Amino acid sequence: MSSKGNNVQLAAEIRNEFTRAARRSIRQNGGLPGVVYGSDSESIPVSVNLKETARLFQTGRSEVFDLNIPGSDPVPVLIKDIQKRGEKVIHIDFLHISMNKSVRVSIPLEYQGEAIGTKSGGILQIQEIVLEVEGMPGDLPVTIEADVSGLEIGDKLTVADLKLPSGITLMATGEEVLASVNIPRAVEAAQANDEKAEEASEIKS
Repeated sequence: MSSKGNNVQLAAEIRNEFTRAARRSIRQNGGLPGVVYGSDSESIPVSVNLKETARLFQTGRSEVFDLNIPGSDPVPVLIKDIQKRGEKVIHIDFLHISMNKSVRVSIPLEYQGEAIGTKSGGILQIQEIVLEVEGMPGDLPVTIEADVSGLEIGDKLTVADLKLPSGITLMATGEEVLASVNIPRAVEAAQANDEKAEEASEIKS
């Protein structure tokens, strides 16, 4: 992997053998089988260096980079999908894009701050770690910031609370819950028992 100006470059080789043994041989030699598809073109089976590609796993879902395939011009791509077997990456899908057309991708959520409610015994629960967005390739953020610092016990952070870069559209509804601060179940159960005891006492009196 290299950089040319602001563009990341990743070298790739064309795959001509598609047997299980051929894919295993690629992996044993530090490579990763993959395929390039999209942008109204035929799919291209490729292999890339696993270590170099691994550097893009965290940002590749939204960061456009050039795939350098012998015999062709650099191909602008996004990482569309990563297949794993256990913790081991075994295959990768690259999406060939046009810089002049909007794309739909999943962007990781980056939670920031410490929820106020956790200082009072609440537990922060994360419901979503990625969100699907649509926008021009050059406008896509690497992550979407989600500030939970203002959440008290019982509060929720929803999609509507997020601030997005101009030109980026969220596919989720504004009511979708991303995170919440809840009372621990043991505490909640104890409170419920106390309420029942109070009700019973009032009835007797």
